[in-house]
Amino acid sequence: MVDNKFQPKPEDKFTFGLWTLGNPGRDPFGPPTRTPPTPVEIVHILSEIGAYGVNLHDDDLIPLGTGAAERDRIVAEFKKALADTGLKVPMATTNLFSDPAFKDGAYTANDPAVRAYALQKTIRSIELGVDLGAKVYVFWGGREGTESDATKSPLDALKRMREAINFLSDYVRDQGYDLKFALEPKPNEPRGDIYFPNVGAMLGFIATLDHPEMIGVNPEMAHEHMGGLNFLHAVAQAWDAGKLFHIDLNDQNYARYDQDYRFAAQTLKQSFYLVKFLEDVGYAGSRHFDAHAYRTEDVSGVKDFAVGCMRSYLILKEKGKQFNADKEIQDLLAEVNSGADKFAWLAGGYSKDKVKQLLGQEFDRVALGARALHYERLDQLTTELILGVR
Repeated sequence: MVDNKFQPKPEDKFTFGLWTLGNPGRDPFGPPTRTPPTPVEIVHILSEIGAYGVNLHDDDLIPLGTGAAERDRIVAEFKKALADTGLKVPMATTNLFSDPAFKDGAYTANDPAVRAYALQKTIRSIELGVDLGAKVYVFWGGREGTESDATKSPLDALKRMREAINFLSDYVRDQGYDLKFALEPKPNEPRGDIYFPNVGAMLGFIATLDHPEMIGVNPEMAHEHMGGLNFLHAVAQAWDAGKLFHIDLNDQNYARYDQDYRFAAQTLKQSFYLVKFLEDVGYAGSRHFDAHAYRTEDVSGVKDFAVGCMRSYLILKEKGKQFNADKEIQDLLAEVNSGADKFAWLAGGYSKDKVKQLLGQEFDRVALGARALHYERLDQLTTELILGVR
């Protein structure tokens, strides 16, 4: 029996991309295994299972080469589905990676005509996103990289990327749109190496842009795990910088190809810490699932996948509340963080008086090294809480 306590509701702000439920089960070694639902059908499925919204690439909704009249018909039907269900479109993005024109990248391609076409396609996609109500626009540079550094100067690529984002930022500002950009890092795949491979690299790049205040990051769990990194730490760094504009939730074995598993399907403890962090700091954005159902599934299995993503988040949210209320866990945390009052005078930044006091302080180095922190106990209690035996 399904526990209704974890029934997703629109106020949970769960979103999925058209490309997620619309994935046909194709992989590099085999053709599609299912006929995906249409965009309108996806909207109704998401509404039925309690999602808040649906996100999209331009090509997810309007296939490349579609004429103006057909485009208008498609958009009108999609808008009607949104109106009928109440689903929102919080985020939109541009597909700059599928078409062969982008085989050498989009904004960083060596061919200036490709770079110009990428800007044109993005502007038209921004217009679509704004028309549908999007407030966040994501940039994932899936082809912005190389297989051989003989082919492209990384300095040229950085300059081209900066010029593109600055150009598009100025366009959005000139139009007066209420839209923020979120840049999404990934270390590799489909390119051998992708520029800006992780959250830290993106944050460094954002600081060099003309309008950094309107540009943040869209970290993805699988992408950081592909590089063997700790996703929680990446998200915390983005939050601390005021740049967590959007987030992609899924799951992934470490150091593998981009698997895009159902959220919390693989790294349960990492998923727990992530959910707890987002809820503890009060992250108010969408909880977006950029994942795919197994290739084994039919459309009903795709629905099971989507429900599973949301239920896992809600279950881990509840576990986070239990963690915060668990007296033994909180006592251990208080113990390992004790002693702060003695050094409260160090807070508030540098002063000459503080340096004088610090240099006069006596420290028992041996006692500091001998202090037990009981992290084994703390970690085991956390494990038992997640597994449901506390």
